Amino acid sequence: MIQPCSRPPAFINVSKDLEAALIEIGGALPAWDMAGSFLADATLKRYQAQMESVPLVKETAATLRQALTGEGGGYAVLRLGNLAKALGTDDDRFLRLATAFAAEVAVPFSPFPRWPLWKDIGVKVDKDPGKSSGIGYNAFHMDLVNATQPPDYTTLLCVRPDPLGGGPSILSDAHAAVARLSEDCRALLAESAYHYGTFFDLHGVGEEYKPFPILDGSDPDGEFVRFTAKMLVRSELGQAHAEAARELAEELVRGQVSFMLRPGDYLIVNQRRFFHGREALHSGQETIPVADRRLLLQMFLRAPAGTGSAAQPGDGTGVRG
Repeated sequence: MIQPCSRPPAFINVSKDLEAALIEIGGALPAWDMAGSFLADATLKRYQAQMESVPLVKETAATLRQALTGEGGGYAVLRLGNLAKALGTDDDRFLRLATAFAAEVAVPFSPFPRWPLWKDIGVKVDKDPGKSSGIGYNAFHMDLVNATQPPDYTTLLCVRPDPLGGGPSILSDAHAAVARLSEDCRALLAESAYHYGTFFDLHGVGEEYKPFPILDGSDPDGEFVRFTAKMLVRSELGQAHAEAARELAEELVRGQVSFMLRPGDYLIVNQRRFFHGREALHSGQETIPVADRRLLLQMFLRAPAGTGSAAQPGDGTGVRG
C-alpha cells in the first residue's frame, strides 16, 4: 500500500487589514479586457497599480511567488474566503480581485477561445468519472500536456466544495517523483513515445506535441516533466513505456499531499514543478441539486519570459508591455 506524504499544504492567509483594504478597492477594479487569448496590457497594468496602492499586497504577493517558485515550492493556496463572503462569489468584484492576485504572479490567459477567462468546473454525474467535472478519482496530470507550451500555472478557485465532504485536492512534486525512479525507467520516459488527447482550436500554448517524451530535455529552462496518468487507460502505449509511466504514477501517489479546498480558497499550481488531481467525490452526488454541487473556477497563467516560462519570442504567448 502506497502511503501519501504528510508534508503540510502551503496555505497563505490574508490579514484582516489587507482584507478590509481589498474589499474597499474591489469596486475600483475595472472589468477586464482581453487581447487575443491574454489579459489586455491596459487591464493588467490597471490591476497591478490598484493592488500596489495597498502596501500589504506586496508582502502577500511576495510570499505567494516564493511558495510557487522558491526552493522546494511549486503550489500555494491563497485563502480568500472572507473576501468571498464579503463580496459574494457570484459578484464580478470578487473575480476581479482573484484575477488581480493572479496577475501578481503571471499573465492570466485562456487557451480556449470558446470559453471565458474563468472556466466553470462543476459536477456532472453522467460525465466520464475520471474527468475534472466527473465524480470519480481524477488522476495526477498537468493541463494541456500535449501542447508544446502548456500553461505555466493552472489555478482553481473554490466556489463550493462537495457538500457531502468528498473530493479533496491532491498534488505531487513531479521532479521528486522522477528522482526516485531507476535509470532504466527514466531512460524510457525520455523517449518520444507518449501521446494523449486531441488538440483543437487552442491559442497561446504552441502547437500539438505528439508523440512527446515525459522527461523533456529539449526545454530551454531545463528538464520539463510532462505527464498525465490518464494516458495509461486512454492511450495505446508500448508495454515498456506504459510500465515506466505507471511507475511514475505510483511515485506521484507516494509523494502526494492532500487537502480540502474551502469556499474562497484559490489554488495556484506551478505546472513545471507539480501535478494536480482530485480524490473521488462522495457517493450520492445525484441527490444534490446541480446548483449546490461542488464548483471550481479554473484559469491559466503564462509566466514572464526568463522566469520558467515555456513561451518563446514571437509565439504570441509571452508577456507584453
